[in-house]
Amino acid sequence: MENDSLESLQLFLEDPIYLLPSDRLKLEEELGGEPSQNFFNSPEAIQEKGNGSNSNVATEELEELKNSYTTPIPVQGGFSKGILIVHEESILSPEVMDMLVKMLNACGYSMSEVGLVASEILASRNMEDFQNLNGHVVLKFGRIKHPIQQLPFSKYEIHVENETEYLFADALSTIAEDKTLKRQLWGALQLLFNLST
Repeated sequence: MENDSLESLQLFLEDPIYLLPSDRLKLEEELGGEPSQNFFNSPEAIQEKGNGSNSNVATEELEELKNSYTTPIPVQGGFSKGILIVHEESILSPEVMDMLVKMLNACGYSMSEVGLVASEILASRNMEDFQNLNGHVVLKFGRIKHPIQQLPFSKYEIHVENETEYLFADALSTIAEDKTLKRQLWGALQLLFNLST
């Protein structure tokens, strides 16, 4: 059975079999180290690309494929409403978490409807990975080790970009200790979520 070709196997397999690109890459490496030329294109198509050897073209395409299949950014919570909370702290203290829960409840949301991401999780990710989360509302608290930090948005003001609403604020632990910042955040959240005052 090991030596059967795909053509002979298809005679008794009724359903199509799909191999994920990441699994295909592992198999290619295990079987010979160098990816086969027909992995991405037929040999004729690779030769038409020219300007280098076939193995160089296939290796470049292999690298592009590896880079395009990164794992999604892990998000805590149900994230069912598309509200993403990005915070500076690696772990939220019970006091800060209690404030966050109360704040979300006052806005009409629960923790199971939003997503939480710590700054350290975003540190090695690019903006495309972040946008793939598809957050419709992004609440950023504190300094984040990610390109989102470079967006020229003022704190406690709502900004809309590509159908995503952003609200930047101080770190949650800082807000929890400052009543003035709490009031400022609450005013911005009322505007963001169209809450009556």
